[in-house]
Parts: sequence; structure tokens; C-alpha cells
Amino acid sequence: MSGSISSLQGLLGTLVRDSTLTRERLNTLIAQAGDGKIAESYAGLAAGGATSLALAPAVAHNQTWRNNIDAAAGRMAVTQTALSQISQIASDFYARTNSLNGLDSGTVDSVAAAARDALRQVAGLLNSRDGDVYVFAGKDTTNPPVPNADQIGGSGFATGIAAAVAALGTAGAAATAAATLGVARSDARGTTVFSPALAQPAAALAGARPAIQVGEGQRAAVGILASANADVASQGASTTGSYMRDVLRALATLGSLSSTQSGVAGFAALVGDTRTSLGGAITALNQDAGVLGDRKTALDATRAGLADASVALQGQMSGAEDVDMAATLSAITRTQTQLQASYQLISGLQSLSLTKFLAP
Repeated sequence: MSGSISSLQGLLGTLVRDSTLTRERLNTLIAQAGDGKIAESYAGLAAGGATSLALAPAVAHNQTWRNNIDAAAGRMAVTQTALSQISQIASDFYARTNSLNGLDSGTVDSVAAAARDALRQVAGLLNSRDGDVYVFAGKDTTNPPVPNADQIGGSGFATGIAAAVAALGTAGAAATAAATLGVARSDARGTTVFSPALAQPAAALAGARPAIQVGEGQRAAVGILASANADVASQGASTTGSYMRDVLRALATLGSLSSTQSGVAGFAALVGDTRTSLGGAITALNQDAGVLGDRKTALDATRAGLADASVALQGQMSGAEDVDMAATLSAITRTQTQLQASYQLISGLQSLSLTKFLAP
């Protein structure tokens, strides 16, 4: 009898252990169906853990590079819009200077007033922002590249050029143009209109352009500085080397002209120099804008490639980490059936009395 009781107890214990294991397996399957993951840790992935660990850095880097391009795209779009507007303003005054000589004095004053207004407008465009980022500020993105843009007419830059133009009658056109060129080139505090970060020679600003990482060991320049050219050099004798400085110089020069100077001998030559400088600035600006546009197109293509790579990487990660949902749901049904059968067996054994067990 004792042997029979021991057998009954042993069978019951086996059923309880099996039932517990079945219940644990069911809980695991239910968790997998809930989040779609094989396990919450790499250890639980078994052979897939090594694959997941190997792919995780690539997936993270891919996402970072795409985020970089997305952020840069917005800034580049704002930059292109501002460049287009500055080019239009410069082109308008380039056309006006073609017929400025020989006009009546009232027209000279009208052009000068418009140029002073355009000077403020261009300075404001150089402070264009994408969100909180000043797009022409280089790496100094939190500070405006042209502080006090609204007051540029009273800056040392504008007053210095005005003083040079006022002396046109005695200094002559060549000396006046040279003086305005010197003011526009100056990075001296009190003269320059640019922020401390940008009031430097072009060579010193070579590393100030913003660039982003777009791949392993790959970086792309995505910005243009307010005070220095990006990829295209300005040409001609009457240039500061920066088309933005040249545009500001031309507008400040035209804005300083007076109707009383229209008959001065050097007036036509100064206007001609201004027009030549402005024409070169427009050409370099438009070419730099074109390079920026080409770079944006290339970045769009790079992002598309990164997106395709991300899909492939995610597919591999999914194969290592994600459950087969259809198979998991089917396994849940089977396991629930097994667990119910286990409970029924345990319940049946527990209800057996010693008399029933010993009955023939």
C-alpha cells in the first residue's frame, strides 16, 4: 500500500512540475506576443544575441546620420532662400547703377534712400534662422552674425564708408573706392558689422563652416558664413574677397551718395567701380548658392541610401530579436490547451481516495 501511495504522490509531483513549466512557457509566449520580442535581454536571444549586439551600433549610427541630414536640410533651405533674396536685391541695384549717371539729382537721392533701406534688409537676411540656429553664423549658431542689424546705418562700417564718399570731390574716385574697400575689409571692432566669431580673415574662418557626419568617416559642409565665401572665390580687383562684404559695401556706398555729388568729376567712376564690384559679388554669390544646392541634392540622395540601409539592418535585427507572431499565437493556444489538460489531471489525482486507488 505504501508503494502505491508513493507512486501516486510521485505522479502528482511530476504533473505539478510539468504544469509549472507549462505555465512559465505560457507566460513567456504571452510576453512575446505583447511586445513582439523574443526576450528582454541579449542573453535571452540565444544565438540571435550575437547578431543583435553586432548590428545595434550600425543601426544607431545610421539613425544619427539621418537625423544630421534632416537637421541640415532645414538650415540649408533657409540659407538658400536668404541667398536668393540677397541676390535679387543686389541685382536690382546692379541694374540701377547702369543708368545712375546722368540722372537728375532727385533720382540720385531716391536711389540712395533705397540703398540704405536695402542695406538694413540684407543685414537682417544675414541673421536668418532655422528655429534657434543662425544659419550664416557658422559654428557660433546661437549668436547673430550681424549684431544690431536694424541699426547698421549708424555702424562704424556705414559711417566710415559715408565719410569716404563724402570726400569724393577732393579725394577722387580711385582713392574713395580704395577707402570704402578698406572699410569693408576691416575686422576691427567698431568698424565691422560682423560678430566676433565672424570678424576674422577668410583663412581664419576656414574651419568655422558647419559640417555634419553623414557616414563612417564622411563629413559634409552644410553652411555658408556671413563674412566669407564658401566654395567659390570672388573675382576682380574691386572685391574684399567676400561677396557678402561686397554687397554691403556697394549698398553703403550707393546709400551715401548725394544729389549734390552728381556733377562731381569722380561720381561716374565711383558708380562704375561700385557696379563692377556688385556684379562680381552677384556672380560669386549665385555660384556659391548653386554649390550649396548641389550639396543638398547629394545629401538627399545620401539620406535615401541610409534609409534603404536602415530597412535592411532593421530586417536583420528583427530576424534576431522579433518573434514570428503567427507561430507565437499558435503556440499560446497549444500551451493553454496543455495547461488546462494538466490542471484536469492534477485535479483528478487529488480527488482520488485511497479506497478508489486500491480498488480492483
